[in-house]
Amino acid sequence: MNVSASDHGDRRTVAVVVAVQAAISLGYFSAMAHLVVHLRDDLGLAAGLIGLVLALRNLVQHTLSLPVGALVDVLDPVRAGMLACVLRATGFVLLGTVSATPGLVVAALLLGTGGALFHPAAQSLLAGLADRRRGRGYAAYTMTLQAAAVLGPALGLALLSVGYWLVALVSGGLWLLAAFLFSLLKRVPRLPSGSGAVAGVRTAVRDRVFMWFVVVSMPAMLLADQAAVVVPLGGASAGAVTVFSCVLAAVSAAVQPWCATRGERPGVLRAGLLCAGAGYLLLATGAGTGGPGLIAVAVLHGFAGGLLQPAVFQTVARLARPSRYGTYLGVRAFFAGLLAFAGGIAVSRAFESGPRGATAALAALALLACAAAAATMRRDPSGTALVQRGRARPAGDPLGARRRKRELETAPHAGVAD
Repeated sequence: MNVSASDHGDRRTVAVVVAVQAAISLGYFSAMAHLVVHLRDDLGLAAGLIGLVLALRNLVQHTLSLPVGALVDVLDPVRAGMLACVLRATGFVLLGTVSATPGLVVAALLLGTGGALFHPAAQSLLAGLADRRRGRGYAAYTMTLQAAAVLGPALGLALLSVGYWLVALVSGGLWLLAAFLFSLLKRVPRLPSGSGAVAGVRTAVRDRVFMWFVVVSMPAMLLADQAAVVVPLGGASAGAVTVFSCVLAAVSAAVQPWCATRGERPGVLRAGLLCAGAGYLLLATGAGTGGPGLIAVAVLHGFAGGLLQPAVFQTVARLARPSRYGTYLGVRAFFAGLLAFAGGIAVSRAFESGPRGATAALAALALLACAAAAATMRRDPSGTALVQRGRARPAGDPLGARRRKRELETAPHAGVAD
């Protein structure tokens, strides 16, 4: 494959993956933004049962990340992405058409399983791009996500005037469209025998540098998730929460172009963690309440999200072995998800205990962010930051073919280009 053909394949991959992101994100945010109201008002479910359905989806997605991430490398990202979209389409349709608890549980299981498959599949395709294209491709991917986070709820609200069943059907249709878009990419050859899922997980957990990065970056998911939880729990009105969410998404999208090619630098990860910590500190001290204060918190968390997402993606892409991005991403997501699940429960319980408990929880989140930021500065005996070390691709060999041949593996990008 010559350079021009490779570049053409990279552009096509980015275009398809971004189109997939636009379809699934609109479907996701249009349905999820109004799901709690549907479960509460249309189905009459108690708050505890609503929380169980939502928590079950998150728990399934996080716990399946480790085995499913490795499975993506075995199936190949294209097949895994198509399967993920079909599972999530079915789950969203069920959310709008069933009313019994068992049906809702099945829907939550399908959504969680589909999510565990989708993220390593889509990001594996981007991780396999040439270095000069990978950062820009991921920036476009995440900017599309943030745009959909603003537009999706409005689309759902317009459809909700007819009924949530229509919201769910449209969401399912958008996920099926994404499955079709995945099919436009050529399938990646399966890994050779002896390079299965178990071997991939074993390789990842034995990688000392990668596992240190996992430890350092684990809090990022918790810090990102809790921003949307503690603001309404703190008493903010629905309008204030909407403004907070929109400002956060807009700032995060604006940051992406700047760090598109800088995400792998340890300073980007450190800055994102410190911005998140500063946001929680403002909330803990009371300076983040009211209009201007809440917008300041939204801006800080917008910077945090815009910096942390590319930092994690670029670093995992650099540290992962060829065609093992799904496995490495799954290992990190598994541990980060467990921390986010446990931390989310702890924060919610702290808020239930009153203002002092809420302040303590916010202060703990700020301290966790600062501790993780400090940990990114740890260096090996040579003086190199551990999170900065990686496996650079050979010069003039953007697809890593020579290294891929040595390790008997196929890069995620192979077979995708024309």
